[in-house]
Amino acid sequence: MPNWAFDYLVLPLGIYLARMTDVSIGTVRIILISRERKILAAMLGFVEVLLWLIVITQIMRNLSNVFCYIAYAGGFATGTFLGMVVEEKLALGHSLIRIIVPEKGEEIVQNLAQAGYRSTTLEAQGARGPVKVILSLLRRKDIPIVLGILKDTAPGAFYTIENARKTSDPELWKTSGQEGESFARILWRRQSRIRK
Repeated sequence: MPNWAFDYLVLPLGIYLARMTDVSIGTVRIILISRERKILAAMLGFVEVLLWLIVITQIMRNLSNVFCYIAYAGGFATGTFLGMVVEEKLALGHSLIRIIVPEKGEEIVQNLAQAGYRSTTLEAQGARGPVKVILSLLRRKDIPIVLGILKDTAPGAFYTIENARKTSDPELWKTSGQEGESFARILWRRQSRIRK
């Protein structure tokens, strides 16, 4: 292989791929840290830094090669995007969906329960009158299902989705044998047990 082929094709391509991989790993690692997955985050951190050291060593050896700089920057940008896509596909953790509707609240709760999702309903006052606020804790990978139920039941409903960093019971999102049992009821039962 000619020297120019290595310097201007193989080396930049290797830098690009390694940087893309290390930044993708770094993006996922940061998300795992926020989800308190310490051991997996630490292992990914080891691989991330090892790859970064390999890449930066090659950059330092080839300071006059502008293609290495372009490959480094391109790998960083691609790795950031790829890391977010990977994390989105993994859909780790839980989310809290808050649905605010002036009507059809009971129907939404019923449809969520039929699909296997618990919810708690609150009466509230909105700018245009009374509304129902429906809260439901679910796995992140179930968000599209719940949004589909919401779209079918109340297409104009307002909703927000938040990451639930930590829950007292990781199985809380599952329905129980008691149909229609709310989060509030479950929490009340737990408090009663603690007081005894």
